[in-house]
Amino acid sequence: VFVFPGQGSQWPGMAVELLESSPVFAARFEECERALAPFVDWSLSEMVRSGAYDRVDVVQPVLWAVMVSLAASWESAGVRPDAVVGHSQGEIAAAVVAGALSLEDGARVVALRSRAITALTGRGGMVSVPLPADEVRTL
Repeated sequence: VFVFPGQGSQWPGMAVELLESSPVFAARFEECERALAPFVDWSLSEMVRSGAYDRVDVVQPVLWAVMVSLAASWESAGVRPDAVVGHSQGEIAAAVVAGALSLEDGARVVALRSRAITALTGRGGMVSVPLPADEVRTL
Protein backbone atom coordinates (compact mmCIF):
# COMPACT_ATOMS: atom_id res chain seq x y z
CA VAL A 1 0.00 0.00 0.00
CA PHE A 2 1.24 3.49 -0.83
CA VAL A 3 0.08 5.99 1.83
CA PHE A 4 0.36 9.65 0.84
CA PRO A 5 0.30 12.30 3.60
CA GLY A 6 -1.24 15.72 3.76
CA GLN A 7 0.42 19.06 4.33
CA GLY A 8 3.02 19.18 7.07
CA SER A 9 5.18 16.40 5.67
CA GLN A 10 7.42 18.86 3.80
CA TRP A 11 10.88 20.10 4.72
CA PRO A 12 13.39 22.43 3.06
CA GLY A 13 15.49 20.56 0.53
CA MET A 14 13.09 17.66 0.11
CA ALA A 15 13.34 15.95 -3.27
CA VAL A 16 16.38 17.97 -4.40
CA GLU A 17 18.74 15.00 -4.15
CA LEU A 18 16.27 12.77 -5.98
CA LEU A 19 15.92 15.32 -8.77
CA GLU A 20 19.66 15.13 -9.25
CA SER A 21 20.17 11.39 -8.78
CA SER A 22 17.02 9.60 -10.00
CA PRO A 23 16.18 9.88 -13.70
CA VAL A 24 12.75 8.29 -13.12
CA PHE A 25 11.89 10.70 -10.32
CA ALA A 26 13.18 13.68 -12.31
CA ALA A 27 11.25 12.71 -15.45
CA ARG A 28 7.94 12.29 -13.60
CA PHE A 29 8.56 15.50 -11.67
CA GLU A 30 9.08 17.32 -14.96
CA GLU A 31 5.76 15.90 -16.20
CA CYS A 32 4.12 17.19 -13.00
CA GLU A 33 5.66 20.61 -13.59
CA ARG A 34 4.27 20.75 -17.12
CA ALA A 35 0.85 19.63 -15.89
CA LEU A 36 0.81 22.28 -13.13
CA ALA A 37 2.09 25.14 -15.33
CA PRO A 38 -1.32 26.29 -16.65
CA PHE A 39 -2.60 26.66 -13.07
CA VAL A 40 0.29 28.28 -11.17
CA ASP A 41 2.47 31.35 -11.61
CA TRP A 42 5.63 29.78 -10.20
CA SER A 43 8.09 27.06 -11.19
CA LEU A 44 7.78 23.72 -9.43
CA SER A 45 11.46 22.87 -9.77
CA GLU A 46 12.55 26.34 -8.60
CA MET A 47 10.28 26.11 -5.55
CA VAL A 48 11.66 22.71 -4.57
CA ARG A 49 15.25 23.84 -5.01
CA SER A 50 14.64 27.06 -3.04
CA GLY A 51 12.58 25.48 -0.27
CA ALA A 52 10.30 28.55 -0.46
CA TYR A 53 7.03 26.69 -0.25
CA ASP A 54 5.47 28.16 2.85
CA ARG A 55 2.22 29.20 1.13
CA VAL A 56 -0.62 26.67 0.96
CA ASP A 57 -1.12 27.31 -2.75
CA VAL A 58 2.52 26.35 -3.30
CA VAL A 59 3.22 23.64 -0.73
CA GLN A 60 0.25 21.45 -1.63
CA PRO A 61 1.05 21.21 -5.35
CA VAL A 62 4.75 20.72 -4.47
CA LEU A 63 3.93 17.84 -2.13
CA TRP A 64 1.56 16.35 -4.70
CA ALA A 65 4.30 16.38 -7.34
CA VAL A 66 6.83 14.85 -4.96
CA MET A 67 4.43 12.05 -4.01
CA VAL A 68 3.47 11.27 -7.62
CA SER A 69 7.16 11.25 -8.57
CA LEU A 70 8.11 9.04 -5.62
CA ALA A 71 5.46 6.54 -6.68
CA ALA A 72 6.95 6.44 -10.19
CA SER A 73 10.36 5.75 -8.66
CA TRP A 74 9.04 2.94 -6.46
CA GLU A 75 7.14 1.41 -9.38
CA SER A 76 10.27 1.53 -11.57
CA ALA A 77 12.01 -0.52 -8.87
CA GLY A 78 9.23 -3.12 -9.05
CA VAL A 79 7.20 -1.98 -6.05
CA ARG A 80 3.58 -2.10 -7.20
CA PRO A 81 0.88 -1.28 -4.66
CA ASP A 82 -2.29 -3.30 -4.22
CA ALA A 83 -3.91 -0.13 -2.88
CA VAL A 84 -3.21 3.58 -2.50
CA VAL A 85 -4.62 5.97 0.07
CA GLY A 86 -4.00 9.58 0.96
CA HIS A 87 -5.05 12.60 2.96
CA SER A 88 -5.63 16.09 1.54
CA GLN A 89 -3.32 16.55 -1.46
CA GLY A 90 -2.21 12.98 -0.75
CA GLU A 91 -5.69 11.87 -1.86
CA ILE A 92 -5.12 13.60 -5.17
CA ALA A 93 -1.71 11.93 -5.55
CA ALA A 94 -3.28 8.56 -4.71
CA ALA A 95 -5.97 9.10 -7.36
CA VAL A 96 -3.31 9.84 -9.99
CA VAL A 97 -1.16 6.87 -9.00
CA ALA A 98 -4.23 4.58 -9.05
CA GLY A 99 -5.21 5.88 -12.49
CA ALA A 100 -8.50 7.38 -11.29
CA LEU A 101 -7.27 10.83 -12.38
CA SER A 102 -4.93 11.71 -15.23
CA LEU A 103 -1.80 13.61 -14.30
CA GLU A 104 -3.29 16.73 -15.87
CA ASP A 105 -6.56 16.40 -13.95
CA GLY A 106 -4.65 15.77 -10.72
CA ALA A 107 -2.58 18.91 -11.31
CA ARG A 108 -5.72 20.93 -11.96
CA VAL A 109 -7.45 19.65 -8.82
CA VAL A 110 -4.47 20.17 -6.50
CA ALA A 111 -3.68 23.65 -7.84
CA LEU A 112 -7.26 24.94 -7.84
CA ARG A 113 -8.05 23.34 -4.48
CA SER A 114 -4.99 24.88 -2.84
CA ARG A 115 -5.86 28.26 -4.37
CA ALA A 116 -9.38 27.98 -2.90
CA ILE A 117 -7.91 27.20 0.52
CA THR A 118 -5.73 30.31 0.23
CA ALA A 119 -8.80 32.42 -0.58
CA LEU A 120 -10.41 31.23 2.67
CA THR A 121 -7.39 32.13 4.81
CA GLY A 122 -8.27 34.58 7.51
CA ARG A 123 -11.83 33.38 7.87
CA GLY A 124 -11.06 30.64 10.32
CA GLY A 125 -8.34 28.35 11.44
CA MET A 126 -7.34 24.84 12.24
CA VAL A 127 -5.23 23.46 15.02
CA SER A 128 -4.06 20.03 16.01
CA VAL A 129 -4.24 19.43 19.76
CA PRO A 130 -2.77 16.10 20.76
CA LEU A 131 -4.80 15.83 23.98
CA PRO A 132 -7.83 13.83 25.07
CA ALA A 133 -11.17 15.58 24.40
CA ASP A 134 -11.89 16.08 28.12
CA GLU A 135 -8.62 17.98 28.62
CA VAL A 136 -9.34 20.17 25.61
CA ARG A 137 -12.82 20.99 26.93
CA THR A 138 -11.28 22.06 30.27
CA LEU A 139 -8.73 24.28 28.51
